[in-house]
Amino acid sequence: MQQRTLGNSDLAVSALGLGCMGLSFGLGTAVATPQAIALIRAAVERGVTFFDTAQVYGPFTNEVVVGEALAPFRDRVVIATKFGFEIDADGRQGGLNSRPDHIRRMTEGSLERLGVETIDLYYQHRVDPNVPIEDVAGTVKDLIREGKVRHFGLSEAGVRTIRRAHAVQPVTALQSEYSLWWREPEAEILPTLEELGIGFVPFSPLGKGFLTGQIDETTTFASSDFRNTVPRFTPENRKANQAVVALVRRMAVRKQATPAQIALAWVLSRKPWIVPIPGTTKLHRLEENLGAEAVELTPDDLREIASAVAEITVQGARYSEGGQRMIDR
Repeated sequence: MQQRTLGNSDLAVSALGLGCMGLSFGLGTAVATPQAIALIRAAVERGVTFFDTAQVYGPFTNEVVVGEALAPFRDRVVIATKFGFEIDADGRQGGLNSRPDHIRRMTEGSLERLGVETIDLYYQHRVDPNVPIEDVAGTVKDLIREGKVRHFGLSEAGVRTIRRAHAVQPVTALQSEYSLWWREPEAEILPTLEELGIGFVPFSPLGKGFLTGQIDETTTFASSDFRNTVPRFTPENRKANQAVVALVRRMAVRKQATPAQIALAWVLSRKPWIVPIPGTTKLHRLEENLGAEAVELTPDDLREIASAVAEITVQGARYSEGGQRMIDR
């Protein structure tokens, strides 16, 4: 698999990473540990070197799975995890907490669960309005000096926060949602990242599964699947948003690819410092996703896609009301 470098840093990773959240959290029943480990190791065998987890995925259980799966390949892979939420002794997630003492305490836990001496890329999971971002960046800067962290990242941060953080400790990557049906980052985020030399790691590049073409208004999700809370995934909005799926299907037929591969190839085409991290729980979907790297979208293809997308208004917010409140502007 081709390699990409995140911004102006020295952090080189596979052009497609693997988002590991759904193996343990958010998409219904967690995948059994042996199967989750097998999937992650299958990704390594196929050239993936970039793996994404977080303290709240489980909570904690996803870090354990990722750490165990990647232990034999530690010198060949890049592991990213995230801090920034309160998690009590019983593993229940609370609100945001990026106080420096909390970051330090949670970092020690992540190092232990992942079984590593250094976290390759450490994101603030969500911007905490009660803690100045300079204090957060300064804490991570100290952790980097101590050898516990290699690179600093932000997730779902706005332009002002990115600039303030970057002035204290260079930000290697921003992780935020980006896909054919969520293009807001193009307005301000992507130009800012390019100016500052920061890489971009889009999560949900397949629109939380919608752009695969496997979801319509009749699809039912497990009771614990977070998409049940997402306005964009109400039955009426899924029906209205099929126009986006129709677009990727048309291009997929022409390119002898799948809709998912077209959606991922489009994200890869945007900038050479963009590394999407689609997630999956199935080996055949992993292989399908990785096949997107071989799909070439010509300038004419990209113009056609841009013209078609401009005519589509996607229906529904991408987060519940509570989730929307955690997005930094």
